[in-house]
Amino acid sequence: MAPAPVPLLVAAFSLLFAAATPIRDVADACSSQVQAADFEHLNSTAMHLPLHHSRGPCSPVSVPSDLPFSAVLTHDDARIASLAARLAKAPSSSSARPAVTVASLYRANDDVDGVAASLASVPLTPGTSYGVGNYVTRMGLGTPAKPYVMVVDTGSSLTWLQCSPCRVSCHRQSGPVFDPKTSSSYAAVSCSTPQCNDLSTATLNPAACSSSDVCIYQASYGDSSFSVGYLSKDTVSFGSNSVPNFYYGCGQDNEGLFGRSAGLMGLARNKLSLLYQLAPTLGYSFSYCLPSSSSSGYLSIGSYNPGQYSYTPMVSSTLDDSLYFIKLSGMTVAGKPLAISSSEYSSLPTIIDSGTVITRLPTTVYDALSKAVAGAMKGTKRADAYSILDTCFVGQASSLRVPAVSMAFSGGAALKLSAQNLLVDVDSSTTCLAFAPARSAAIIGNTQQQTFSVVYDVKSNRIGFAAGGCR
Repeated sequence: MAPAPVPLLVAAFSLLFAAATPIRDVADACSSQVQAADFEHLNSTAMHLPLHHSRGPCSPVSVPSDLPFSAVLTHDDARIASLAARLAKAPSSSSARPAVTVASLYRANDDVDGVAASLASVPLTPGTSYGVGNYVTRMGLGTPAKPYVMVVDTGSSLTWLQCSPCRVSCHRQSGPVFDPKTSSSYAAVSCSTPQCNDLSTATLNPAACSSSDVCIYQASYGDSSFSVGYLSKDTVSFGSNSVPNFYYGCGQDNEGLFGRSAGLMGLARNKLSLLYQLAPTLGYSFSYCLPSSSSSGYLSIGSYNPGQYSYTPMVSSTLDDSLYFIKLSGMTVAGKPLAISSSEYSSLPTIIDSGTVITRLPTTVYDALSKAVAGAMKGTKRADAYSILDTCFVGQASSLRVPAVSMAFSGGAALKLSAQNLLVDVDSSTTCLAFAPARSAAIIGNTQQQTFSVVYDVKSNRIGFAAGGCR
């Protein structure tokens, strides 16, 4: 992906006098609440949120119905490139802006609503790309609370959403933009706070500071999308549960492909992530079931039923301590192990990620998997390669006979893949193996996780899988 550069150094007058971008409300396709009794693996004492695929029938955000799957793959490849750059501690090659200049929101000697700030130019390090292949839920913010549609991302730390008056730019979102003036519990965060200092690890970019001591966050992503705004705190709520003094980004310049969500909910391992901020109240664990694009799932924060899962240990890594690393130990096709050395599975570090669509495997592992699946489906007509997917067949995943494929992890956990976990339909007549060769890290993507209940037990340093979490 080679997006055009998007300059963040904005002229003073556009920063000072730009009106809020008009945003049209988008009616929800449907609405629902998650009840523990509706899902086999949910604990009644945790906090449960409905989770929707961004392209699903109940998604509260709008994705064009004619969007080609190649667009999903383009964004997915940008995310992979930016994750690789994070692990290499280098600027992402997926961005056409290797060193992006970022302006603080207000110019010296000018005053807007009591906030005056000097220009600050710093290089931005892209984080992960997200958009059309992701999952969304609703988060309440402010007093009184109002709901906002958020992308759920285990690869990001800082939670942020668009804020009125959108002094520079806001993308279109479902529902109204959050207005801090309407919340009695809202407060901007000072530059001298520990939370402002923590932004460098949460966003991979240094914080900026206005001359009136307001902390400014800067988050950029692998597809050149970005959000810049004020670090703030307010009461966050989910249904009847509310937590005061929640730190998040109040975005004033939000540009890119965010799928009409209000912002991003970060669940990575970082002090500023939603998980860590809610942990004193709910505990250091969360689980989800990523639904197919034809159903709904859940995000659950807090306690869970431990006896229902098989577990694999989280692996410590110095590459990036906010991501979730695990160890892939083997794969079978039609009950037979792949014809490779067991050491090949651990030749690259492995990350589990909610925002990556196509799973990436070490090249040797991928080649063996592709060969084994193609051999097991030798009676099925082959189709031409589609973008990065080179093992394709004529037909749809639901109508083809596919071999049983299992992914095994250290500790005994396993994912036994259905046809929809193994293959992905790229158009009305073609389905492809939903795996690709890895670059610098193997990544367990969301296609393989769909319909499984996946628990991230950070306190016990383990990740668990259970089949039949949702449809």
